[in-house]
Amino acid sequence: MIMNKILKDICVYVKERIDISLLNKDNYVSTENMLPQKGGIVKAANLPNTSNTSKYAEGDILISNIRPYFQKIWHANNAGGCSNDVLVLRAKKGYYPKFLYYLLSEKSFFDYATTTAKGTKMPRGDKEAIMNYKIYDINYTEQFKIASILSSLDEKIETNKLINDNLEKQAQAIFKSWFVDFEPFQDGEFVDSELGMIPKGWRVGTLDEIGNIIAGGTPSKAKSEYYTEKGISWITPKDLSINKNKFIERGSNDITLEGLKNSSAKIMPKGTVLFSSRAPIGYIAIAKGDVSTNQGFKSIIPKKNIGTAYIYYLLKSNTSKIEGQASGSTFKEVSSFFMKGFEALIPDNDSLNIFSNLCKPLFSYQENLETENGRLTILRDSLLPKLMSGELSVEDI
Repeated sequence: MIMNKILKDICVYVKERIDISLLNKDNYVSTENMLPQKGGIVKAANLPNTSNTSKYAEGDILISNIRPYFQKIWHANNAGGCSNDVLVLRAKKGYYPKFLYYLLSEKSFFDYATTTAKGTKMPRGDKEAIMNYKIYDINYTEQFKIASILSSLDEKIETNKLINDNLEKQAQAIFKSWFVDFEPFQDGEFVDSELGMIPKGWRVGTLDEIGNIIAGGTPSKAKSEYYTEKGISWITPKDLSINKNKFIERGSNDITLEGLKNSSAKIMPKGTVLFSSRAPIGYIAIAKGDVSTNQGFKSIIPKKNIGTAYIYYLLKSNTSKIEGQASGSTFKEVSSFFMKGFEALIPDNDSLNIFSNLCKPLFSYQENLETENGRLTILRDSLLPKLMSGELSVEDI
């Protein structure tokens, strides 16, 4: 198969404008609420205050025009508006919109958009260069078949995400019922505390009483021997901004044993709760195995009688309170001193043990679904270029 077409042969830029009164947080898209790595979108935090807002229709392809290497792309399932930093592409007649989405989801497209981008600190895609991106000529029937194969994988990934979201809501509801509203304990005796009335036998302590709080570190970037592809797992807040999973095994870079020894990074065990303490504050994940982090974290290794689940939900329910106490001029940061002294409700051991045992199978199932999604994503991304180039025929699958 020969690359005898360019992108502008099969799609056009959409240049329509929309009345901003028609927008809400569910149908307004900006670079801020687009997720990296083909993660789609989330509800917008803010709405535009200018009439110079682009319009998109259901079926259009939206691509962030800032930092193309983040690979922010969305196949619109509704109609709405977007910021001018989002490109809206629409398939021409004879081209299947979902096929166009997968074509533009290829790593090779984002690599091209990155190399042709303009600017250094915050590169932007060159619109003219993007439309000259070379592509293979594939007929409509083949387009539909390719999109159908890849969609089946994406649908399974999405189903797994929905299951995990549902399980997460259930676990959060149980945590709130037990440790915020004290519903199962209403028939027992309550005592007054710094946090108000709590069940008798419980007490108010600090975070460092329920877990060991560990700060991270960064080996010198000038020493290439401190970094490797397969070494000691090393996580940064940027990794959590890309990887939205509840459980994390490793980030984009690993460090060597020499890098670990020559920095303040420390190895922490499976079950450690990672909490980003700056740039930004409040990313939370659970270590799937031994990990280390950079200095952007104040991670908590749960004490044996406390358990990972309790600390994870305790931090999630108090993130805004912790963030509100951050300080700093260049960027806000939560100190180790503050984290260690942060007030924490400490229930009795029996209640903690029951909650931990209740969450263990739920966490295990969530972790398995995330692992499955990782494998499905690798499969989809490996099939994508082969199907687009004709190296692999749809008839072979």
